[in-house]
Amino acid sequence: MSPLDSGVKSHELRSIETVPQPTPDEQARQGYVSMLRKHIMADMAKDMRTAYETEVAPAFAKAHGRPPKDGREVRRAMLSNAHFRFYSSMRYNAQEMTWLSVQDTIERALPQLIDVADEAARRRPAGGTLRLNPDVEIPRAVSSLDIHLMPGCYHTEFMDNDVAVAAMYAQGTRVFGAGLRVGRPKHKGGVADSIGHYLKLKYPNFRPKRILDLGCTTGSNLLPYLDVFPEAEGYGIDIGAPLLRYAHAKAEAAGKRVHYSQQNAEKTDFPDGYFDLVVSSFFLHELSVASTRKILKEIYRILAPGGLMAHMELPPADACDPYYNFYLDWDAFYNNEPHYAAFRAQNMRRLCIEAGFDAKKCDQTRIPDRGVVSDEYFADFACGKVAAPQHGNFASWFIFGALK
Repeated sequence: MSPLDSGVKSHELRSIETVPQPTPDEQARQGYVSMLRKHIMADMAKDMRTAYETEVAPAFAKAHGRPPKDGREVRRAMLSNAHFRFYSSMRYNAQEMTWLSVQDTIERALPQLIDVADEAARRRPAGGTLRLNPDVEIPRAVSSLDIHLMPGCYHTEFMDNDVAVAAMYAQGTRVFGAGLRVGRPKHKGGVADSIGHYLKLKYPNFRPKRILDLGCTTGSNLLPYLDVFPEAEGYGIDIGAPLLRYAHAKAEAAGKRVHYSQQNAEKTDFPDGYFDLVVSSFFLHELSVASTRKILKEIYRILAPGGLMAHMELPPADACDPYYNFYLDWDAFYNNEPHYAAFRAQNMRRLCIEAGFDAKKCDQTRIPDRGVVSDEYFADFACGKVAAPQHGNFASWFIFGALK
């Protein structure tokens, strides 16, 4: 069935996000996985922390005459602990179950998904563009393993004009986070919405003309910036063609003019000083530190004077206690994110300075999620009147960046 046969008016595009329709059994399975993850990430994680504080840490202190000095020492001490082993087993299996819970739905809907993406690429009612490069080299960090244990990772194509892995990522991440986002307004909060409003309040005269999202995946963390800055033109780059096809269709259906292109963020084809705001979300920790350094230098090149760079990541090791570092770095060992811990071990401010940014214009902070605090609290935080909540359970986001 084409998008024009589905009750959509002839001048409209069907949203690609609404194409996969799970059966009642599939919906129940997805709901179960969401709640299972919530139980693991909340209840089991709490029990594991209690086991560390009451059993593992005292035993370590008795043996060494001091507490663990960093996350690596905590991990070595926890490896034989039953709570940690059970937690890790459950979390790993729940991660795989996340993708499996949406796979049947997506495979059944794949012809319609491709049809909708093709329709968007042909018609482009919002005026966005899609540039794909079949000759682009997929970086080894992406091609060598399935990041997040997601089958096919970001780039794999099984047929012409494929969007399967993009749909799996879009649908799977909803299952992944649904249980932990209960109570947050549907159209408020999240990474881009929170950061965008924070920048708008902190820099009231900032009016970006062009915004670039690096590692944009399906565009979910780019489009909210365009709601905050409606006069800006959106750009997104990623290495995965399926992601970009999906993101383009999503933006066109939403009436957002976005220009997507398949590029490696280490070296783009954009002119010097082309962007006023360059952002990324959960992107840099999936790359080597050497790659991150190249990307930050490239951002400095393409950022206009007076422009802003803002990257959302998990907090660096030097901002966390040893146990929390152990907890956050779980993904480096068990979730196919081998660069995770090495990235977090870096000094983010120093990385920005090495890229060319003035030390006085580099910053890092936690900002509250706009969906879990009042507008008044959020505005007071942006003005420096109150502190952000601690990281965890989507209550706050760590960002680092610089002003050029």
